Amino acid sequence: MEFRTIGRSGVRVNPLALGTMVLGPWGNTDVDACRRIVHRALDAGLNLVDTADTYGDGATEEIIGPALRGRRDDVVLATKFQNPVGDHDDPNRQGNSRRWMMRAVEDSLRRLGTDHIDLYQVHRPDPHTDIAETVEAMSDLVRAGKIRAWGTSTFPAEEIVEAQWAAQRSGAIAPHCEQPPYSIMCRGIERDVLDVSARYGMGVITWSPLSGGWLTGKYTRAEPAPPGSRGDTNPDHFDGGNESKFDAVEKLQAIAASAGVSMTHMALAWILEHPAVTAVLLGPRTEAQLTELLAVGDLRLDEDTLDAIDAVVPPGLNINEADTYWMPPALEPSARRRPR
Repeated sequence: MEFRTIGRSGVRVNPLALGTMVLGPWGNTDVDACRRIVHRALDAGLNLVDTADTYGDGATEEIIGPALRGRRDDVVLATKFQNPVGDHDDPNRQGNSRRWMMRAVEDSLRRLGTDHIDLYQVHRPDPHTDIAETVEAMSDLVRAGKIRAWGTSTFPAEEIVEAQWAAQRSGAIAPHCEQPPYSIMCRGIERDVLDVSARYGMGVITWSPLSGGWLTGKYTRAEPAPPGSRGDTNPDHFDGGNESKFDAVEKLQAIAASAGVSMTHMALAWILEHPAVTAVLLGPRTEAQLTELLAVGDLRLDEDTLDAIDAVVPPGLNINEADTYWMPPALEPSARRRPR
């Protein structure tokens, strides 16, 4: 595959990247197996590894760091902060404030065993923190050499614009990248986020390309979620009663069969067709899953296949809005009703 540049950062990455959320306590608890998955991905030519401090309360970062020893200089290492790490009730050990960011980055550097992070990302918007504070603190981390570039994750278009404007006003370094959820079943970012990111010269690294396993075809109306699947281990994130998703899967399976490809490979290739997308995060729990995902290679879908997919899930549609994984505070009842 041709390498793609993360926005205007000058950093080039393979369009297939390794996401690590399920390497560790949230998925595969065999540390040695997890590190073999990382090595297999690097051997296959993937050079972007993405993690977050909140995955397993820091345990995943502690798995990834040693796995990169001897190869760190060849890897674009990305992590995130915002969520609380560990069992505590301190409201200041979370969020997007400078206070928490400066501690969080040092904790991540320690767990990862590195002196810098290539791409540091704000995991979610924080309505309690002025975006200007976050932008300026990120800029300071870049200038201090702690991080090389920074980005946002799961930010709506208006928050991305606010971050860009805040950077312009203060002369700070603007975000280089956005990391949104994106799949055939969750296309809402086509309405605005992808266009806004491209307009500001930002890269886009997408997550949840298989919609929690729906686009593998493993979930059916007739059978319970397979043991060990996301639908089994994370039922709160599984849309098991969504008839619209079952309908879509059946139609997409027919399209994939007509194109002579697996639905999994069709889903990945479909994402990479969008000109605004830099890379897609693969989230394998096992080496076998990684091998299957890597087999997508440089698959390109023809126009008829792309049109058929659009007929099943129209551009800009989220079959379930909850799959965006962040809802604006303005939708809360307290924001829509006057105090009583």
